[in-house]
Amino acid sequence: MDLEDCRRRIDEIDRKIVALLNVRAGIALEIKSAKTEENRPVFDPGREQLVYENVTKANQGPLSDDALKAIYREIIAVSRQLQQPLKVAYFGPQATFTHQAARTKFGAAAEYLAARSIGEVFALAEKGEADFGVVPVENTTDGFVGHTFDVLANADLKICAEVVLPIQHNLISRGSRDTIQAIYSHPQALGQTREWLAANFPDIPQVEVSSTARAAEIAAGDEHAAAIGTELAAEVYGLNVVARRIEDNPHNITRFFVVGPVMGSRTGSDKTSVMFTVKNRVGALHDILGTLLKHRIDLTRIESRPSKQKLWDYVFFIDVVGHPEDAHVDQALKQLGQECALVKVLGAWATG
Repeated sequence: MDLEDCRRRIDEIDRKIVALLNVRAGIALEIKSAKTEENRPVFDPGREQLVYENVTKANQGPLSDDALKAIYREIIAVSRQLQQPLKVAYFGPQATFTHQAARTKFGAAAEYLAARSIGEVFALAEKGEADFGVVPVENTTDGFVGHTFDVLANADLKICAEVVLPIQHNLISRGSRDTIQAIYSHPQALGQTREWLAANFPDIPQVEVSSTARAAEIAAGDEHAAAIGTELAAEVYGLNVVARRIEDNPHNITRFFVVGPVMGSRTGSDKTSVMFTVKNRVGALHDILGTLLKHRIDLTRIESRPSKQKLWDYVFFIDVVGHPEDAHVDQALKQLGQECALVKVLGAWATG
């Protein structure tokens, strides 16, 4: 086929895609009615995960699975908006990695609220000013974000979904590589790109600022400045991506939790986060771990934090494979309730 024939075929296919998308949207509106009758939430991350799995199973190329997921992320987001417009709070400012994680989960169609602290994210969601909140949990380089769990321990919200985001740093600027006279970013981003900067810009001064978004804002106002930040920051502030993927550790990943009024529904492929405090006796933690082993609980993470109530008093946070509605998890939680001073299920979410 010649070029015009190819374009005519694409136009024909696009008309069919548009028609099918509108059929899909109509069914989404019917789902809204069914959810309303059954008093079920609009955001169902377990079902959304299943859609992604179905799409990738059906994929025969040449599109990659990641490309298809990106397309369907926006289709799902628009369908969700037809059912109920969502407001999502995130630990800001805009164009940071937490903002990017929120966009990854909820798409471009949602309304986003930048919060000044992790506590404010929870407050906005608890007061109903936001439907959900997105907060950082853990980074493979910098570890556990303890403050998130300090707030979660006392919140009425539940973990309902998780976002795992590769941390990819980019050098962004109004100008070109040759015009850069200073590089701005958050100390963490500068530290995570130290070797690349030493090899590529050894004589250019590095300036620490409060966030990668603030760095992008500075770069937007000065053609001789560059920032280390996200591609989203380049998009928001109208900057060029001078160099992509400049992080020294290509395996640097951050986990984020989505928190909301209810935990994720059971899908059969889930994780659950639990907080507990042990009674003050010798071997208490050993016995707790024995209880988990007895019920064949797969423990994927354990962290401790000072309770802030008295010296040497700790709160423990664990992630386990399974859902509270799974029989063996339910039995383990009931026994923990008898053995611990306090047990609180922080939430559950689908994994994929």
